Parts: sequence; structure tokens; C-alpha cells
Amino acid sequence: MKHLLIVLFASFSFCCLGQTKTISFSSDKLNEKRDLYISLPPSYEKDPTRHYPLLVLLDGDYLTGPFANTLNYGSYWDDLPEVIIVGIKQNKNDQRAIDCGVDPVTGMPDGKSIDFFDFISLELIPLVQKEYRTTNFKIIAGHDTTAAFLNFFLYKDKSLFNAYISLSPELPINMENELPDLLNSSKIPLFYYLSSSNGDDPKTQERIKSLNSKIKANSNPELNYKFEHFDDASHYSVVLNSIPSAVYQIFGTAQPISIPEYNTKIVTLKEGYVDYLKKKYDIIENSFGIKKPMRINDIKAIEAAILENKDYNELDALAILADKDYPKSMLGDYELAIMFEKKGDNPRAVRYYMSGFNKEEIADLTKDMMFAKAEELKKTFAKKPKIKGKVGQDTSAADAQTTETPVSEEQKQ
Repeated sequence: MKHLLIVLFASFSFCCLGQTKTISFSSDKLNEKRDLYISLPPSYEKDPTRHYPLLVLLDGDYLTGPFANTLNYGSYWDDLPEVIIVGIKQNKNDQRAIDCGVDPVTGMPDGKSIDFFDFISLELIPLVQKEYRTTNFKIIAGHDTTAAFLNFFLYKDKSLFNAYISLSPELPINMENELPDLLNSSKIPLFYYLSSSNGDDPKTQERIKSLNSKIKANSNPELNYKFEHFDDASHYSVVLNSIPSAVYQIFGTAQPISIPEYNTKIVTLKEGYVDYLKKKYDIIENSFGIKKPMRINDIKAIEAAILENKDYNELDALAILADKDYPKSMLGDYELAIMFEKKGDNPRAVRYYMSGFNKEEIADLTKDMMFAKAEELKKTFAKKPKIKGKVGQDTSAADAQTTETPVSEEQKQ
């Protein structure tokens, strides 16, 4: 896994950095200018109606690249949604220690770190939401010092972020005791990812493991929690090991239908295959604010489950969904054609195959295929010659095979 990540980040670095720009923001809260790294999704300029989740990165100097590379790779395969990334530059003159400083007695932000907290919540987030097309779903991530600081946004009555990625946090005093109660008392859905490694300071490891145990001791249905400890990672390579796991945890429900999902959750249903698909995309929209057409492969997965369970009437509802998202394509007509063919109504199946023939091809559906299917089915209901029997012979059986074949006056005589 580690070697795969190294290759992945190396091969995508130039592509990612080419899409990242640096802007200078004058902050009233910090009383200074602060550089921000803005990484926009590849589709941002192509689709002006589309909105994206927001990922805010502390330690943006070195976290922007790895996060952007992972998300770009995942979105390339339609495995992860595209995300707007804003990284905060913090490395100048030990800036991160100043930004994230805490009172040694209370363990809470003080002085400049309060200003940094207000900068993020009162200036940065409103700026990004005004200037860029973001959804309401927001993620924050950090490493060691900043990974601990980001937890303070959970101390507010209403969490500013929906998801937290804390990589080897160096916890302030008493945070491992306070944070579990905050997470487990949340009334809104929250994602929380926590990681550590053998390369971390032993005391840091001990406190992170204590934090993990206390979070797991309680069960909050609103909390989607994951902890990972990497035995063979250093304090720095834990970042590269953690990022893919963290983003896939958060966006797991937005992924395409997988083979395990199909085998365990879909094909085993007795009914409601199309409802399952609709509910999946409702969750994506309601959780992440992402509104997108249903994937062709997801529609085909539901089609496969319907066919396997011989619940052919559900193909009608699936055709309606296909026509809604792909109105110019032959997909909806294809689903109806399959439905009538499976139900033995070949004339109506031919009608929909030919209707689809006149529309746009999509995925593996082609005009040649639609025409060939229609021609093949036409042979099953073509006119057949009347079988003449001997005088006095009962020909009702032969006539029954040609019930739709007109009988001429000459034949009657």
C-alpha cells in the first residue's frame, strides 16, 4: 500500500499543482496577510452550475498536494466526488505553533490562536463560500499540532465542520477526556477520522490510543468514526497512509455500487431495487450537497438485480429514472424493451427497441444492437402460412398457432 501511494502521488503531482493557485488574503482577525492555496476541481470551469464540498487544510504547505492528488485520482475514476480544497500556509517563522498555541494550564486556545480560530470561522469560510461554488458540506484536516487544534471547532455548540481528519494529533492537556463526550453527544451527523503510527512520540501514541478507546466506549448513531494505527509508518508517512482511508471513509456512501454492495445489499432484496437506487442518491445529495446524474453503471447494476430476481415490472420505474437523467439517450427505451421481452410481449419490445434506435447511443448500448434485437424479435411473431388438413380433420390446433394471422375469403372456401 505504501509503495502504491508513493507512485500515485509522484505520477499525479504535476497535474495537481498545475490546478492549484496561491492567493494572498488580508485578514482583519490576524492583522496580516495570509497565503492560501486554492485547488479547484477539473470540472469547475466546465460546469458553472455545479457545487462542490469544501476541504480546509491546516498545514496547507505540505497537505494540499497529497490531498489534492488523492481526490483527483478518485474523481478521475468516478470513485470520489470532486472537492474544492483551501490550504492555509503556516510554515513561516514557526507560524503553525503561533496559530495553534494553547494555554498550558487550561489546554484551550489563547491570544493569537483565538484570532486564528476566528480567522477560519469568521473570515476564511465566508470568503470561500462567497467566491466559490461550495456545498454546505465542510471538512477540516491537519497533522500533529494542527490535527489537535482542529478539534476546538467541536467545542462550539454547533460544529462548523461536518467531517474531521486528525493525523497523529499532539493533544493539549485533557483533550483525550473532553473530546469523546463532544463527539458522542453530537446531534448532527459527523465524520471523524483519527490515525497514529509507531513513528509518533510514545507519549503521543499513548494519548491517541486512550482517546480512541474512550470514543469507542460510547455509541452515537450520528458519529461515523474510524481509527487506524500504522505499525510501519513514520510520523510523516502516516499522512500518506491515512489520507486515502480518510477520504474514502467520509465519501463511502457516494461511491459507485461495488460488487460487495451488490451481492450483500441489492441482489438479496425481495423488492424495491429502484427505491434502493433512489435512496442512495438522495443520501449523496442530502449528506454532501452533491446533485449529479445517476451513474450508468449504477443503473445497470439495478437492472441486473431486477433480472436476476425476475421482478420485471421494476424495469418500468428504472426506465423513468433513466429518462430523467439521460433524456436524449436510448437507455430508458432499452429498459422498457427488456421488460416487455422478458414478459413475452415481443411486439411492444420491438417498438421500444426501434424507438431507442432513433436516440443517442450511451455506454455499451448502440444503434446496431437495438436494431439487431428488434429484427430478431420480429421473427417470433411474423405471419405463418395456414396449415391445411384433410377433409374432416380438426385444424383448431394449427389455427391456434396462428391466431394473429388474418384468414382470407379464399382460404375459408
